[in-house]
Amino acid sequence: MTSPRAKKPATRKSAASRAETPAKAAAHKTTGKKTTTKKTAATGASPKKGAASQAAKPTTRSIREAVEQQEALQNVPTAQPAPEATSHHPQPTAPRKSRQRVPHSTDSNEGVNPFRAVMRRNRAPEPATMVIFGATGDLATRKLLPAIFGLWQDGLLGSAFNIVGVGRQEMTDEQFKDFAIKALQTSKETDDIKPGSLEKFRDLLYYEGGDFAGDDIYQQVQTELDRAEEAHGGRKNALFYLSVPPSLFETISNGLGRLGLNRQDEGWRRMVIEKPFGRTLQSARELNDAIHRVWDESQVYRIDHYLGKETVQNLMAIRFGNVIFEPLWNRSYVSHVQITAAEDLGLEGRAGYYEEAGVVRDMLQNHLMQLFALTAMEAPAAFDADAIRDEKVKVLRAVKAIPKSRVKEVAVRGQYAAGTMDGENVPGYREEPGVKGGSTTPTYVAVKLEIDNWRWQGVPFYLRTGKRLPKKVTEIAVVFKRPPLGIFPGGLERNVLAFRIQPDEGVSLKFSSKTPGQEMVLREVVMDFRYDAFGAQLESPYSRLLLDAMLGDATLFPREDEVDHAWQIVSGILEAWDGKAAPQFPNYVAGTWGPDAADELIAPFRWRRL
Repeated sequence: MTSPRAKKPATRKSAASRAETPAKAAAHKTTGKKTTTKKTAATGASPKKGAASQAAKPTTRSIREAVEQQEALQNVPTAQPAPEATSHHPQPTAPRKSRQRVPHSTDSNEGVNPFRAVMRRNRAPEPATMVIFGATGDLATRKLLPAIFGLWQDGLLGSAFNIVGVGRQEMTDEQFKDFAIKALQTSKETDDIKPGSLEKFRDLLYYEGGDFAGDDIYQQVQTELDRAEEAHGGRKNALFYLSVPPSLFETISNGLGRLGLNRQDEGWRRMVIEKPFGRTLQSARELNDAIHRVWDESQVYRIDHYLGKETVQNLMAIRFGNVIFEPLWNRSYVSHVQITAAEDLGLEGRAGYYEEAGVVRDMLQNHLMQLFALTAMEAPAAFDADAIRDEKVKVLRAVKAIPKSRVKEVAVRGQYAAGTMDGENVPGYREEPGVKGGSTTPTYVAVKLEIDNWRWQGVPFYLRTGKRLPKKVTEIAVVFKRPPLGIFPGGLERNVLAFRIQPDEGVSLKFSSKTPGQEMVLREVVMDFRYDAFGAQLESPYSRLLLDAMLGDATLFPREDEVDHAWQIVSGILEAWDGKAAPQFPNYVAGTWGPDAADELIAPFRWRRL
């Protein structure tokens, strides 16, 4: 394979860029050498001499290991008594084992663990170029580059893959390569770097700088794609990732359209857009209209990284893949549902964005609405993108409207004051750098949603999210009704099926059981599933979503009408709160679970202790 940049005309670049020629030639040489190594279709592993015969004839040791691991895995999950009747937090059933790394496909012992066997990934996109607008920004540095590197190192992107970073900052290819490699070396998500991988990954990186409003930057991107076309055998597949402020979405979309980079005459072209998608219902509709003047809806991927998390996807698997849960998933058995997305951090230098967005636009309108829709939707007719998204839209349309006059009844807002987190004093929101002294921007919201359909009539859904809460945790808890007749002394707690989305992803089921002894005494026990059972460390949600986008699988990306209906639900809340002074702000102390009014909102129930 030939490095696409190796044929780049020397006359187009600056003197500084031309000085890079020897390095690029070396990169070209390295890339070209890679083409002599064939990859297996299923694993991306480099075949070794005799590997096939070894796989067909397992050793005695490998059989013993398989049996031992099978026996060990059959013991999970287990049930243990809950420690305190007053605690509603699912407790681990046994001391956690340290996480094991998933061996790369080149490991000789892969296939021994029966769970790992089904985790083999054989999804491989066509040769493509990924173009990241905002390549030197925070999201690209912390999330995108590590996710792409992980996919590439696992052999999922193939050798015919390139990354073109695009930004307003002028930077040579070599400077961008240095920047990206440093980001990977310091990232918390790339702790499993194989020897020599960074040097090879470096060869895939290129950079173009310029003004997004002009045509030059898009012409340079076009040139890169033309070179990739030659290197990739005549395909012009490209994934454009807009990791930029929302104000630039339309500008970049139009710029790509002016140069014809949206056309799919000789390969697919797709665009990934980060949240927030619009600032209001009206602005979201205007943005959709503007993008659709250039792109077909099938080319647009609106990313919400929550949907790439394993437990979110497992929500559908557990509901629709097990007959023991779905029959109970309705108004006859469910008391209410709690969805919590708590953050322990403050602004972390994002005052400029957060003062404009607030917690409703930043979290409620997108992340929590997506979790809500997945929890409440009906079973899709098929496991494909349109069928699933159709069902999510149906449930969003069935949510009882929240006009301005009802906001006081169903929504609570809050703003944090100075407090203590992990033994350290932290400032209040109004003392954060960049925040106005009298800011009325909410940092906490709790809302009660009601669904007017056959399944959920009379079952409230409580959603809450906020900053500077005691811990970072996201959870969906389905709380069931008590038995119709209490025949046991002391009463019974409600059964709870909880999906932990972060951290420590997993699922737990709380139920009552008799304690050992002569008397009939019941206590809560928790059956707990953690992903340790698979012997795997979970991959970044961005890895899953980026690969899906390159494969053209839009299942986990919100569609235009989903975004529209989510905005319709929260519009009444925004209209009631925007421009009006909030009473008694700040109204909760950093390190606590929000304002007292949130407890009144959920009464006669109570928020789960997390």
